[in-house]
Amino acid sequence: MQQPPRWIAHLDMDAFYASVELLRYPQLKGQAVVIGGRRADAPQQLADGSWRYARLRDYTGRGVVTTSTYAARDLGVFSAMGLMKAALRAPDAILLPADFDSYRRYSRLFKTAVAEVAPLIEDRGIDEIYIDLTDVPGVRDAVGHDPLGGVKAVAREIKNSVGRATGLTCSIGITPNKLLSKIASELDKPDGITVLTMDDIPKHVWPLGVRKINGIGPKASEKLIKLGLETVGDIAAADPHWLIEQFGASYGEWLHNASHGRDSRAVVTHSEPVSISRETTFERDLHAVHDRVLLGGIMDELCESMARDLARKRYAGKTVGIKLRFEGFVTVTRDQTLKAPILSAADIRHAVGLCLKRVTFDKRLRLMGVRIGNLVHASQMLPATPTLAQGQPPAAENLPLF
Repeated sequence: MQQPPRWIAHLDMDAFYASVELLRYPQLKGQAVVIGGRRADAPQQLADGSWRYARLRDYTGRGVVTTSTYAARDLGVFSAMGLMKAALRAPDAILLPADFDSYRRYSRLFKTAVAEVAPLIEDRGIDEIYIDLTDVPGVRDAVGHDPLGGVKAVAREIKNSVGRATGLTCSIGITPNKLLSKIASELDKPDGITVLTMDDIPKHVWPLGVRKINGIGPKASEKLIKLGLETVGDIAAADPHWLIEQFGASYGEWLHNASHGRDSRAVVTHSEPVSISRETTFERDLHAVHDRVLLGGIMDELCESMARDLARKRYAGKTVGIKLRFEGFVTVTRDQTLKAPILSAADIRHAVGLCLKRVTFDKRLRLMGVRIGNLVHASQMLPATPTLAQGQPPAAENLPLF
């Protein structure tokens, strides 16, 4: 077997948030556990040493599932599902609050562990990375009669390194490119290793549903299925000119190439963030006038959290935006581009106020978010640049709505 010119891995931590929580509460291993509750839902240790857990059936509110254990997934509870809906499927599931500080710490631990084996890493989020294994020593060695023994051995070394550093498991897909590796990492979950070559595509990839290709979303999937293309193999067998007629030149050509496993993208070891955002969903709909003080406090907290994020990542931004979701799931966004980049909570809050003045508040609010874009490194800001919050207070017409 001739080995491909590149070996690209996709590593996905198994049920990451839930797995981190099980390190804290090992007695829950194997049970249906859902992450997404409030701080009040944290387990309580009783005087006799036993634990009291919140149950999904007792939850009320508009929260969503952050993640769930595989036992909960077997009951039909998945990420982004409303907790009230999840309670109908798994009322006895244990509900735990999310602890993002802990998840970020374990994220750093597993990425550092991988880098000790294979340093060329593309960070794709808190729980997944791409790794370029092409030049890792031993990756092209045959082991016995297995020409892919070397790449499998490197994958096991990475998994062992992650396990020692975190106590967690991961699944790894290794193929000639990122597109196929993303698919492969899902084929043997949890705690699996899947190695595919281009020759394996007909057997292992073509029978999969079209949504298994990263880049085919709900709308494209619906259209493909209406056209009779339900599997990746169906797309691969379709005439490429017909695909272009149906989906346009760019996406149609991409569908043809993706279904045949073609992807030339490199592993990008560093990229600048486009924007940084924070948002929160309320337990009840809030009124812009009657709940003005509460809304103002929430917005202050969002802006302060945003400022901490900017300081930690050493960025400033010129464009501040807000996201408001009203009852009926009507979402409104507004942006304000400033003359100079900002990074303080006061400046962000002031720009948010300018955005809020351009919104009509005729319905109750269920979500608020803040975003800052047009990012630059904080080191690029001129020390003498005055901030919006310095000097005289803003004119009355520029005060925040709440």
